[in-house]
Amino acid sequence: MWVMRAAGMAVTIAVLALGAGTATGQTRTPADNPGIRIVPGPKDPGDSEFVPGASNVVPPTAAPATDIGTSKVQSLAAPFYACPGFSGLEKTNPLANLYADKFQWGPYAAYKVGNGGGNINWSANPYKNASWYMWFHSLRWLGQGITAAGQGNLTALTRVNTIAYDWYRDNPYSWKANVGAWESTMHRTNVLICLRQAILSGLKVTTVPTRYAWVNTALLSHARFLTNYWSGAWNHGTDESIALFGVGCTLNRADYKNLAVKRLGAGITTSIDAQGSTNEQSTGYAAFNYSLWGRAAAVLQNCGVSPGTTIATRRALLAKWLTLATNSLGKLHQLGDTELQATYPWPGTPMQYAGSHGTAGTVPPWRVGIYSNGYVFGRTGWGTSAARGFAGESTYSIRFGPGRAFHGHLDHTSITYTARGRDIVVDGGYAAYNAGAYRTWAVSPNAHSVMTTPLSTYLNPATRLTASSVKANAESYQFTDAPGSGISRVRSVLVLKEPDLLVTWDRASARTAQSFQTLWHLPADQQAKVLSRTTATAMKPGDTTRTVLFQIPFKQALPAGATLVKRAQTSPIQGWYYPSSFVRKPAPTLVMARSGKTASILSFVVPVRASGSVTYTTRMSGTTFIVNLNVGGQRATIGISGGGSLYRAG
Repeated sequence: MWVMRAAGMAVTIAVLALGAGTATGQTRTPADNPGIRIVPGPKDPGDSEFVPGASNVVPPTAAPATDIGTSKVQSLAAPFYACPGFSGLEKTNPLANLYADKFQWGPYAAYKVGNGGGNINWSANPYKNASWYMWFHSLRWLGQGITAAGQGNLTALTRVNTIAYDWYRDNPYSWKANVGAWESTMHRTNVLICLRQAILSGLKVTTVPTRYAWVNTALLSHARFLTNYWSGAWNHGTDESIALFGVGCTLNRADYKNLAVKRLGAGITTSIDAQGSTNEQSTGYAAFNYSLWGRAAAVLQNCGVSPGTTIATRRALLAKWLTLATNSLGKLHQLGDTELQATYPWPGTPMQYAGSHGTAGTVPPWRVGIYSNGYVFGRTGWGTSAARGFAGESTYSIRFGPGRAFHGHLDHTSITYTARGRDIVVDGGYAAYNAGAYRTWAVSPNAHSVMTTPLSTYLNPATRLTASSVKANAESYQFTDAPGSGISRVRSVLVLKEPDLLVTWDRASARTAQSFQTLWHLPADQQAKVLSRTTATAMKPGDTTRTVLFQIPFKQALPAGATLVKRAQTSPIQGWYYPSSFVRKPAPTLVMARSGKTASILSFVVPVRASGSVTYTTRMSGTTFIVNLNVGGQRATIGISGGGSLYRAG
């Protein structure tokens, strides 16, 4: 057996046979019956992906791939569709809980959902959580029982068959009106395939006995649902196509396989564009899609269908994207609906180097990536010098592009930044869909390091990258958009190397008086302090690094209260950070404030050693505004030309 694992996810084209485990009841020995074939699929995101009131169908927009399924795989092995496992839900739902009709998911305690005999109340939702309800209907919580059943545990087989049949009986086709049952169809389809395999393996038979014939009928109804309701070109539609293909492979239905192949061909070129960006506006979902399309290629090949070359080509482009999206801490920049997560060091890809903190693989040849789908990723280097090392480099992300969609946030022009081995500027993070007002905040501009206009309604604009320059010791960018009615916004960003620091120049104008706020979201482990209307500092007690944040008056005087810190504020919500969807931490947010019809905020974010100093002088040189900086003994000169260009002058 050979398996490639990825941080709780695995995609292979081989077979993993599970051992006997801890099943109770009537069993056969592992030597007699090693169990069903399990090739673990990628670990699914935890939250339900259906947002009330939003369309969940994503029509393909790019020309489809035409090379999938055009030839058969030449192999001595018989075609098969392996059970993809249970995405970790089985770990918190042991056999004892299944025998008691208890279900556990996420941060919630196990809850008795049935009468103790396998008669389940499928309308139960004790925690009023859409994700809990969706995973309940997925049947993935039966995983340990199905695994044990496949090894010959007939007590486990009876129980999981009873519960699964109870779902089938109580939820007749079509269950489209039940959003939890609807969204979980693809997952439940795979569970039913796993159950079917467990029946054959556990009973040591080659055809499904009459008593269990309902499973074949249920698979046909699920295939009918998947045929009639395809979510299109995003991860949900990809999962659905894989499940439909699985039914076709399992029941030898060429029509299901052919439709699934057609949909995978239609989906791949929109799900991952020609530059390697996904359409889901989330680094976490980009990583999931990398694994998911690897699974798609594997299941096609395992069932004798050629995956072609387009899937592999687009995945390679996405691997580059994910590599550039990895910060100097070995984690993905936390953009969109993304929990704090490490980049997995996939062997043979540039992610191997990025995910291993530079200890394995080949140094990537790219330092900066600019993607038309709305991403800029950059870094000072890959840690090849002994003076810096991998963690000593600085890395950043900037968002722009099309308006918010899918798993994106209202984060255009937002910046994340790492330097000196730690987070310097962070994103507000990923709040669960049921987090109410906090979810609204986490998606809003207020949870991101942008210039906001809190008195206006945010219009979810497209944001254009209007200028960019990449040099050995500095990168500069300019972005423009209209965040509110009658409001124009321009952000210039300058990122320096040696000294490592960020400069932004935000300017805006409006038809009516506004409140303008440039926000800097700082890590939860730091404490921030305002020193004057120009300057604040942030530092974790006892740390070797502190951040100096200051603004220089430019084209506008600084009013009293120009620099503020908000932390753990509840009305309005501000000063929080979500490392994961169910964890909320107080975190300082620095606010640089103006009011009126125009704003000009020139701000600096400078990480230095704890005792390091930052000083500057300013002057005019003709029409150019010059800032001379001294950062811990390293000098740099910043210029703003009369035409509005922000650049490194020396």
